[in-house]
Amino acid sequence: MDYRFPWDGLIGRFKFRNEPGWAGPLGDLMVQSASRQDFLAPDMLLVPVPVTPARLAERGYNQAWELCRVIGRRTGLQTMAEALVRLGDTSDQHRLTRAQRLVNLRGAFVVHPLVVSRLAEKRVVLVDDVRTTGATLHHAGMALRHAGATEVRALVLARTPQAAQDGETGR
Repeated sequence: MDYRFPWDGLIGRFKFRNEPGWAGPLGDLMVQSASRQDFLAPDMLLVPVPVTPARLAERGYNQAWELCRVIGRRTGLQTMAEALVRLGDTSDQHRLTRAQRLVNLRGAFVVHPLVVSRLAEKRVVLVDDVRTTGATLHHAGMALRHAGATEVRALVLARTPQAAQDGETGR
């Protein structure tokens, strides 16, 4: 779905207004979409895109992990909350222009050393709430590939339309 009315308001409530209860119905939508496209396979691992420690402390939860848990429960796929670590406190992506987003996250993601062996030769599905430029998914996916994942896919709730990406400095 496109990240615009009415979804932008609902996702904003889930993500920014301390309403993690939306993970259930939103995660169900993601499972339905993935099922229609035969996107998920039984051997895949679900990995949420991590947030910075500061964002986690501020928000109290990682919205991608909340979605990932729902998807895992509905599909029976294994989840790995600890697989990726987000280093440093990079600028919030939703406040940056498209060009800034593309460079902001270089080196921001690493695979946790204790799970590297569990990712080798695995097919991984990165889970996130919104895809704008794809920079977050790209950099997180590269970290997973460097750790030995044979395939990395991304499952997102919504995507920002291209026209909105080009003229915005927000989301």
